[in-house]
Amino acid sequence: MSIVASIRSSLVPVHRAGYPFIAIGLILTIAAGFVSSALAWIAAIITGWVIHFFRDPPRTTPQSAELIVSPADGRVSMIVEVLPPPELQLPAKPMLRVSVFMSIFDCHVNRMPIAGRVSRIAYTPGRFVNADLDKASEHNERNALAIASAHGPIAVVQIAGLIARRIVSFSKEGDSVQPGERIGLIRFGSRVDVYMPDTATPTVDIGSKTVAGETVIADLAARTPRRVFRSA
Repeated sequence: MSIVASIRSSLVPVHRAGYPFIAIGLILTIAAGFVSSALAWIAAIITGWVIHFFRDPPRTTPQSAELIVSPADGRVSMIVEVLPPPELQLPAKPMLRVSVFMSIFDCHVNRMPIAGRVSRIAYTPGRFVNADLDKASEHNERNALAIASAHGPIAVVQIAGLIARRIVSFSKEGDSVQPGERIGLIRFGSRVDVYMPDTATPTVDIGSKTVAGETVIADLAARTPRRVFRSA
């Protein structure tokens, strides 16, 4: 393997959505260098963080139809039973919701939790309160996807947070999707909710760390008793 190929294989890929921000950071770093070395270092550190934020590492996704994988890197902040988002026009009965909170240091490329077909996408403008709060599900800017799966409807909701000001979606209505596929990203810092049948058994706890496309957050065919979780 050549030195160049070795370097490329060792670097984590960066999603193209981050290219404009990285370019701006590099330009500011160069410009700051003409003013002050200290400013140049600060700009370089910020640019390095932007590169880190938009990283898009490959993931190995479990291919079982009964498993729901995490749509986001982060921390499980809530496991509750609630009604699905009204904008998705799903049956008005409680579903199990697992919420994954992403800090500004987590990878923000979101992935599909299960195989199926995207039956509806609904974008809702809103506020930018702390995404770790329960009310963020109703009041914050969000992009909701309904997936028709072999186990019934599943919903994924990308929720903007305090810093986030732009939800980017890669999916379209009618798309056939597989678990682990990239569905979008949120700039910068946010939360992703997964709604699933209330018969699903969570395989994570509040506070569990998750890896998008890899960590199994629920089992739709588990025979173990359901656990009871608090909402915060």
